Amino acid sequence: MAFETRFDPGLDTVLVKVASRCNINCTYCYVYNMGDDNWSHLEKFMTPETIDALCSSLAEIVASQRKCFSIVLHGGEPFLLGEARLRFLLRSLRVVLPQHYPISIQTNGMLISIPILNICSEYKVSVAVSIDGPEAVHNKYRVTHNDKGTFDQVVAGINILKSHTDALFLYAGLLAVIDPLSDPVEVYQFFKELEAPSVDFLYKDGNHTKLPLNKASIISVEYGSWMVQLLEIYINDPYPIKIRVLDDMIKSLMGGIVTKEGLGLTDFAIVIVDTDGTIMKNDTLKSTYNGADKFDQPLNVKEASLLEFLASAEFDEYRKMQRPTNSKCLNCPELHVCGGGMILNRWSRENGFDNPSVYCADQLHLVKAIRKTLANYDLQHV
Repeated sequence: MAFETRFDPGLDTVLVKVASRCNINCTYCYVYNMGDDNWSHLEKFMTPETIDALCSSLAEIVASQRKCFSIVLHGGEPFLLGEARLRFLLRSLRVVLPQHYPISIQTNGMLISIPILNICSEYKVSVAVSIDGPEAVHNKYRVTHNDKGTFDQVVAGINILKSHTDALFLYAGLLAVIDPLSDPVEVYQFFKELEAPSVDFLYKDGNHTKLPLNKASIISVEYGSWMVQLLEIYINDPYPIKIRVLDDMIKSLMGGIVTKEGLGLTDFAIVIVDTDGTIMKNDTLKSTYNGADKFDQPLNVKEASLLEFLASAEFDEYRKMQRPTNSKCLNCPELHVCGGGMILNRWSRENGFDNPSVYCADQLHLVKAIRKTLANYDLQHV
């Protein structure tokens, strides 16, 4: 059904699951190792038919929305597509998305090659690599299907990325999942050695029913303490690498607007399109219970307009899930900083998502440290 009046959905990000399989088997992975089985029912790769339908929907949004939105290509492992499929996908996307619309690929780095990067460069698609730290830290969890460490292959991929003639654009940064048992100084210095333009640090997935790995209890602050140590290194480094989570928290305490989901009070319109074209909720919800990322009335871009779905009551209710409902959060003076955390971290079998984040204590510990840091530099904060 076509819209009679212009609708601006305010879309921020479309995360596209272009491959449902992965060439490695990270033990903490929410897609394959936290109880969800949707991946096993999907085609291995997004088909040309699905890509064409997705692009038709994206074209509608471009015509209806004032601001740009981002595309993130995800998996599984996106580079399993190979050169021919990747070229078809990126060419199709760029037909409907002008070059100032950011497209990025999140990869485990194992399959990076010059031909692959040449395709990315041609269609102005940046590449972010997942790596958790130095060899001992990374190989602890990011392993092959034969339980072999992947560190050497990932670093080799990053070096190929850095060596490309278009590296200044292509090398978007790194994504690291925190191991609170690791040394933040060692991890940070290692990322500087990789000349990372930025690093996104993530807490491990977990909730009140299944605590995150290496978190002893709801009130313990293993992850928060690790982040406080990272903050100290970051603040005292005259030439720091960009750490978005710290930048956003500092910005929010100084009255600014955050750019990362799960922080602050900014609502983000984020939609996931699965490998078969099904429109899904945030895929990290897979870590709570099987099927948690599915809408009650699932739609597929091959049969439905993504633009119309963004205007639906069901998508509006999903967006509202970003804001916490628990009274502890709603009465917390730091809500404008942490935003109640990621939706998945609020889950419990007893109360659903009506809980504070399982990382509440960690985040309050970190916010307190940031406030103290700002005060030491005599910076105004709220």
